[in-house]
Amino acid sequence: MRYTSPCLFLWLFLWTSLANAASTTSSTTNTVAPTFPAATKLRDIDVKSTGWDSFDHVDHVDADSEAGRKFRRTVYSHDDWKQHRSPDRLFYYIRAMFQRGVYQNLLPQVLWHVGLAAFICLWNGLLVHGMVNFQGVRQAPLSWGAGTWPQLALPMAPINLAASSLGLLLVFRTNTSYGRWDEARKNWGSNINRTRDLVRMANAFYNEKEVKGSTTTNAQQRHDDLHQVALCTWMFVRSMKRHLSPEQDDEGPFQEEIQQKLTMASRPTASQHLTALLQAQHRPNRALQDLSYAIEQLPLHMWRKTQLHQALTQFEDNLGACERLLTSPVPVFYSRHLARFLSIWFFLLPFGLYDTFAQCSWNGIGLLPAMGLLTVLLFGIEELATQLEEPFTILPMQAFCDKIYNWVMEIASFQPLSAPTTAPQSSKTAKGGEPTAVPLQ
Repeated sequence: MRYTSPCLFLWLFLWTSLANAASTTSSTTNTVAPTFPAATKLRDIDVKSTGWDSFDHVDHVDADSEAGRKFRRTVYSHDDWKQHRSPDRLFYYIRAMFQRGVYQNLLPQVLWHVGLAAFICLWNGLLVHGMVNFQGVRQAPLSWGAGTWPQLALPMAPINLAASSLGLLLVFRTNTSYGRWDEARKNWGSNINRTRDLVRMANAFYNEKEVKGSTTTNAQQRHDDLHQVALCTWMFVRSMKRHLSPEQDDEGPFQEEIQQKLTMASRPTASQHLTALLQAQHRPNRALQDLSYAIEQLPLHMWRKTQLHQALTQFEDNLGACERLLTSPVPVFYSRHLARFLSIWFFLLPFGLYDTFAQCSWNGIGLLPAMGLLTVLLFGIEELATQLEEPFTILPMQAFCDKIYNWVMEIASFQPLSAPTTAPQSSKTAKGGEPTAVPLQ
């Protein structure tokens, strides 16, 4: 009975942890994951749930964090930047720490290492040193285990020696994953710039003198040609977004959106255009080819058409760079070695820390929360790198496409301003004190 109090406390903690793990696994496998609003339109999820804290708009994020990746497609406004710099942000981040999918992914590792620490404390307390009861009196080890079982402990020297190498591997892994995200974001930034530039040049270079017909006919032809270029430009970036997204997430919204935009355009070849795009094996290539056809139909000089085609070459380069990122992960032997290194190092860590916590905490129980916290912090670095490695499902590509559509359609509708017949009056005056009008050159 002398071990009842301390043993009951430690076993209760361990049993609670294992029960939580079992209930989490059961809920993951036997229940249907909650549904999330589809991130398909800028005015829907891409506005409401992509700012300073996207998860503040949802009640639950799936434990595997896959369903929650859409809420990481961050688009900041000035108000979001104010919250980002808020002096209260640190308290909010800590309070919301375990409500986020990244940290929920770490639950199996946390439970495993906390359970290992509890086992070490029980082993050494019951079989080697004896437990300290709540009155502070150390009891003798169990009679059938006294003097026959070794202490579960290791020196910290080899663990400390490997820590620096582990730190370098984690830094390199994180920097490499962030570099992939940054490259993908720059490719889409280039797409945004080139789409505006392409439609701007098409509008400015358009030569109505080469269009046969009345003034009204020429104006309508100009409208149709420029809006066809703008629509094909958007169709390329939207096809690229679909090409880089999981089929189950974006195929339905993609077909619906393409059909809606082609119907709004009221083109006689809309149905043929839609069929050709949807049946293409590589849809971005088909969309880019349609854009080339639209440029060739413009009444422009060949040299100016060549300038427009240079933007299409940049589109092709951006598409190829994104395909390279999607199909080529960080070399898997590097990622696997880091995961094995980190797992083995953490497996040995509680053996090295036991003596320290046995001296400063009751029966070494302080080792349990210490291992839980260290697991979250260090395994969290590796988890963040893994989440960043594939950047396209966390980039706000739908928001980019929606903004591109709005911008290119607006640029296509711009009209030249009518020039005045005379220049502003000169400061020089003619005889009689009246200012002299200077004719335009």
